[in-house]
Amino acid sequence: MPKVALLGCAHIHTPGFIKMLKNRPSVSVAAVWDHDAARAAANAKEANAPVVNDVAAILADKSIAAVIVCSETDRHESLVLPAAAAGKHLFVEKPLGYATADADRMAAAIEKAGVHFSTGYFLRGSPIHQFLKKAIADNLFGAITRIRHSNCHEGALGGWFDTQWRWMADPKIAGCGAFGDLATHSLDILLWLMGTVERVTGDIFTVTKRYGDCDEVGEALLKFQNGALATLAGSWLDLDNPVQCLITGTEAHAMVCQGKLYLKSKKLNADGSQPWTDLPKPWPHAFENFLDAVEGKPHAPLVTPREAAARSAVMTAIYQAARDKTWVHVGR
Repeated sequence: MPKVALLGCAHIHTPGFIKMLKNRPSVSVAAVWDHDAARAAANAKEANAPVVNDVAAILADKSIAAVIVCSETDRHESLVLPAAAAGKHLFVEKPLGYATADADRMAAAIEKAGVHFSTGYFLRGSPIHQFLKKAIADNLFGAITRIRHSNCHEGALGGWFDTQWRWMADPKIAGCGAFGDLATHSLDILLWLMGTVERVTGDIFTVTKRYGDCDEVGEALLKFQNGALATLAGSWLDLDNPVQCLITGTEAHAMVCQGKLYLKSKKLNADGSQPWTDLPKPWPHAFENFLDAVEGKPHAPLVTPREAAARSAVMTAIYQAARDKTWVHVGR
């Protein structure tokens, strides 16, 4: 039975991961660490695991196969680098890096260690995104001219980050605000579908100032090397996010509205008037896929360290473009 440890419990997704671990009797939680003693104790109690106050002791324990890093983003590198050096499999909550440089260093260390890695980009596993991935690979759309993806909720309006998750609305700790927090999921899908980004621009700003100068909403333009233009949205100010994705190609069009795919394609005899339902089965959550890999199950779909670092690099470029009010080339 593989043993895992929690290194940091700060992220808002930590309770969900603990729930998944409790529902998975084939994996046990051997240790919980957090720099905040009260937070460590609360999550250790929930996970039915001991608090271990020494990260080095956790990493030296050869019985622990993997660590789950849910710390504040600015602490990722100080946890990930020694964990990789200790040969621990790593699930690191998104974003991998505070910015480009630390994400690149972590990706290189993880690759050198040869361990399993993944992060929380769970949108890949949806039946619709799987279908679109294959459709693009099969050239169903012809030349894609425009693609859009949006990931928004009402977190700032609802005060979701007022108390225990307050650090996520402090860019000095999180490395970003609303746009980086939510749009990173949509960015992952765009890069997963379309490949390498050449240059970016955008605007990221604050409206309510509930969390001071922390950004609450943003929109970006991305120019891909294959010529396609993408728009990317992320916000904590949206009461709804009905149209999640649009793809316009010379031979097909797709729209994802209210969780349903509408497809127009002569090749598939689809006129876009009714939801397209011939879809693959959903994948397990990204965290479950990581645990599958740790347990030795083959073909678990994981996010690679380089993919995670690339998302940090593009997001860093978008924030720079918004500050400088210009296009920024992504230096990868």
